[in-house]
Amino acid sequence: MTLPRSSGNVATGFLRRGPEGPGIAAGPAAAMVIRFGGSLLERVDWPELAASLLDGPTLFGAVDGPRTIVVGGGSVVEGLRDIDRTRPLDLRLVHRLAIDGMGITARLVAATLGLPLVTRPADRHAVLDMAGWLEADPARAAAIPASWSVTSDSLAAIVAAAVTGDLLLVKSIPPPMPQGAGEAPSLESLAKLGWVDGWFSEAAARVARIGWAAPSR
Repeated sequence: MTLPRSSGNVATGFLRRGPEGPGIAAGPAAAMVIRFGGSLLERVDWPELAASLLDGPTLFGAVDGPRTIVVGGGSVVEGLRDIDRTRPLDLRLVHRLAIDGMGITARLVAATLGLPLVTRPADRHAVLDMAGWLEADPARAAAIPASWSVTSDSLAAIVAAAVTGDLLLVKSIPPPMPQGAGEAPSLESLAKLGWVDGWFSEAAARVARIGWAAPSR
């Protein structure tokens, strides 16, 4: 992955390198889903960081297909968490509001990068309107738990599984790595440590290749 010099270096690694789980595709992915963490929007260089993810090879190698960005809710959704923490809301309501909050950050990223905002993964680089994508398939939306255990981590994984694509989790910090050299942490352990959400291992069960990236400074 190449970043503009103004953004510094980025660390990368794998969480899963090949097929795992029932019904998973074994061949190379034709597309890539990029989960761009909402907390990254607090960095002054976030537009350069996001734009760099759209060109050239990644740790998966050359991916010629379209790259779909799923933007986390960031401080918009954290505000909802604070409200719910003070006076608990109906989980179905707050779950939908959180997805709507992701729509705000998605529009921000799309406008800043000059990318289309789409309701389904397209044949070109784009930012996904998650609410619109879920509305197009009510059964898929209904299968997602209405819980704070489901964040943009899991939602991006569901998109990647739907398009048989690779998943790149771009976060503010690298995942906590196990002691064994070259060993990737399990998705379950990352959920327990809070690096991904609690439902991620289930949501990502049909995603063959999962990687991570984080700015090194």
